Amino acid sequence: MSGLRVCMIASSRFPIKEPFAGGMEAHTHALASELLARGHEVSVFAAPGSDEQLHVTTLDVDRFEPSEGARADIGVTPEAWTQEHHAYLSLMLRLARSGAARFDVIHNNSLHHLPIAMGAALEVPMITTLHAPPTPWLESALRFAPASSRLVAVSEATARDWSASAEVGVIRNGVDVDRWAPGPGGTRAVWFGRVVPEKAPHLAMDAAREAGVALDLAGPIFDHGYYREQVEPRLGEGARYLGHLDSDALRELVGRSAVSLVTPVWDEPYGLVAAESMACGTPVAAFARGGLTEIVRGGGGALCPAGDVSELARAIDVARALPRSGVREYAVRHLSIRRMVDDYVAAFEDMARERRSV
Repeated sequence: MSGLRVCMIASSRFPIKEPFAGGMEAHTHALASELLARGHEVSVFAAPGSDEQLHVTTLDVDRFEPSEGARADIGVTPEAWTQEHHAYLSLMLRLARSGAARFDVIHNNSLHHLPIAMGAALEVPMITTLHAPPTPWLESALRFAPASSRLVAVSEATARDWSASAEVGVIRNGVDVDRWAPGPGGTRAVWFGRVVPEKAPHLAMDAAREAGVALDLAGPIFDHGYYREQVEPRLGEGARYLGHLDSDALRELVGRSAVSLVTPVWDEPYGLVAAESMACGTPVAAFARGGLTEIVRGGGGALCPAGDVSELARAIDVARALPRSGVREYAVRHLSIRRMVDDYVAAFEDMARERRSV
């Protein structure tokens, strides 16, 4: 099939631009970039400040300002929620009016309910990627989704979480193994990601200290109270926080680390940081939760029971003894973005053919 015309619906809150706020934004950028490189037409509807090379239309158009009377309502929703609702409502109405002439397929890569709920108003088929466990608002929206809509999860674990609500396929995430290039390794461990309680970097700090390994932490602080109470007191004695690094600096840091720690205390839908680490040849020591059990395999690292700091310390020793060349080889073979995009393109083409046959 010739080049596809793809509309990608992304986050209205976080720009699709490096350094990324999280794995969902990184996923959107990587997929859109690879589709463009393959000759497809891609329009990304995303938050202000996103990478202009992705043909971005920002989702803040026609910013909504509620009236004084509406703001005075004691039951009024927070302003951020209202702005997000208005942005997606505006986009979906626009797609209902003109999307059929512009796009072959819509890829919903957001966590908002309106793209799913309003899918029946569109003539263009939609596929939604589920990046998180079920939420009430998405489960509600699925009650109104047309039969032509498709759902895919980023891991088998996430698909199982959604199985009671809908029929869900699986397209696992992937990473750019050219950009996340092999590094020389080193003596220090690394933890990177959003600094929030559910990612539990404080447990990584405790395990690294128990294993006698110095630790570098990097990533945006989303919960400052958690950082002050749990992370900051553990700094020193070999643990240091390096801030929210730009992408080049982060890749260099991961590549010169001996081992990467991944410590979720929730069921991680996929575990992009683990895949990025392994692409650098850096083995992973991680809690066995969610999608991590599917990707930390094949000599790429060591898993341990979730929440067990002492077992994680032992997993650090096991992981950092693995040959970096084997870790890298596994990532290239199983965790590459090329495989991920192949799967999405196949789904897009199938949906476009079904639309033409109607």
